[in-house]
Amino acid sequence: MTSALRVGYIGVGLMGHGAAKNILLKGHPLTIMGHRNRAPVDDLINRGAVEVKTPRAVAEASDIIFTCLPSTVEVEATVLGVDGILAGIRPGCTHVDSTTADPQSTRRLGAALEAKGAAMVDAPVGRSPIQAEEGKLNTFVGGKPGDVARVKPVIACYADTIIDAGPLGNGHTLKLLNNFISIGTSAVIAEAVATAAKLGVDLTKMYEVVSSGGANSAMFQMMMPWTLEGDDSRLKGPIRIAAKDLRYYGRMAEGAPAPAFVAQAASQVYQLALARGHGDRYMPTLPGILAEVIGARIRDLP
Repeated sequence: MTSALRVGYIGVGLMGHGAAKNILLKGHPLTIMGHRNRAPVDDLINRGAVEVKTPRAVAEASDIIFTCLPSTVEVEATVLGVDGILAGIRPGCTHVDSTTADPQSTRRLGAALEAKGAAMVDAPVGRSPIQAEEGKLNTFVGGKPGDVARVKPVIACYADTIIDAGPLGNGHTLKLLNNFISIGTSAVIAEAVATAAKLGVDLTKMYEVVSSGGANSAMFQMMMPWTLEGDDSRLKGPIRIAAKDLRYYGRMAEGAPAPAFVAQAASQVYQLALARGHGDRYMPTLPGILAEVIGARIRDLP
């Protein structure tokens, strides 16, 4: 077991709950901040975590403070707000951001924390809430080598694959590159399946064809159970979060500068789903949303 550093965790939602739970199970005292969904908060409290009301209070109680939030907007508010992490963090402590966030913002926040004698590491997580609960996430860690070395034993409580990404911000950069490939692939899959439905193709046969050849992918296998069986549990990623990740990737690519033609097209697919009010649905329902737009039907969207 690692030494029992005091850990704070802000954002105990789909991914954060599993990570926080495994940190607690490995013997680290855990302080958490309330979440709009009380179920994961109450579960962690029942396991021994302490709940406080502000990011500042989390920072004051912790040696390492994790955040796992919807976007950069929430991260900046959590760090820089009046009762934010920056107001409560002590010299020698570290903020680890597991959000899929804007790398440029991450570097700015890191500089603000460094000015207070603290440190920042970006460690966005991959895989699914199922792997989070099992302590088998992957993560891409950016920061100064000493800062990364200090937090890595705690990260290992919930991640079995830890990739050193280089300087601060590189973890978020790699996460956005990875997510562009995976979410962009989901948009291609959704468009193909919706078109197949419009053409009257047997979707079971389409599944067999794609699964047997080079077009097969992990994303295809996670997306298709909803199309075939109504099961969206293989990929519990909300459409609104996927749309945000594509926006961040496009901004990052254009700032390079690098072309982002495919990213913009995939982003528009997700923006269409948002405009039609489907932001809280999981990504595997995207083929059904597109089918509805073109006058076809895969299954009901309750």
